[in-house]
Amino acid sequence: MPREGHFHAALHIFAYLQKHPDRILVMDCGYADHLRPLKKADYSQFYEFTKDELPSDMPTPLGKAVEFTMFVDASHAANVVTRQSRTGVLIFVNKAPIIWYSKKQNSVETSSFGSEFSALKTGVELLEGLRFKLRMMGVPIQGYCHTCVDNMSVVKNSSVPESQLKKKSNAVAYHYVRSRCAIDILRIEWIISDENLADVLTKIQPGPVRDRLIEHIMWKAKQNGKLALLI
Repeated sequence: MPREGHFHAALHIFAYLQKHPDRILVMDCGYADHLRPLKKADYSQFYEFTKDELPSDMPTPLGKAVEFTMFVDASHAANVVTRQSRTGVLIFVNKAPIIWYSKKQNSVETSSFGSEFSALKTGVELLEGLRFKLRMMGVPIQGYCHTCVDNMSVVKNSSVPESQLKKKSNAVAYHYVRSRCAIDILRIEWIISDENLADVLTKIQPGPVRDRLIEHIMWKAKQNGKLALLI
């Protein structure tokens, strides 16, 4: 059953579309088609007994399975007053951008590695919640979530089982993310910053850069002879 507020949120969407008849609802981003398959790392030596536990009363999955793609970014020390970083997470289900998350981090990280790892931990928490919600609705899930991060140190520490964390302050996020990689909930890949779609959720972008990223998330097309953003 939908939770409180879901129905009203849907009504707001359709009211917006009714008020703006030149726009249509499109969720078909082709960006994820260019991502290459990722190889699963062997974590058996480090997280031997970790597994993805499913409730016994979970509905039987029906219909076509869905795939996940996640983009994670952090704007290190973006707050000029407190030097707190900002987390940005964008999660696609198939080609539809379902979760847009942009929030200031609670802690003050002294390095970009720390802020990026904290952002990745938040992204994995959001991903697990979304996976559970869809499973409780009887939606089958296909494979792992293809996760894109633009910090190479975070990628190596998360996806290479033999890597060791030298900063104890990030140990909780470090082991949480790695344990989720061990049960193949997600696999992490490095992506250049210019192609990280989560950048729109963490930084003030120049107009051309912002428009280019938004076009990868949501298409643009001509409606009634005018260029309209498809939301």
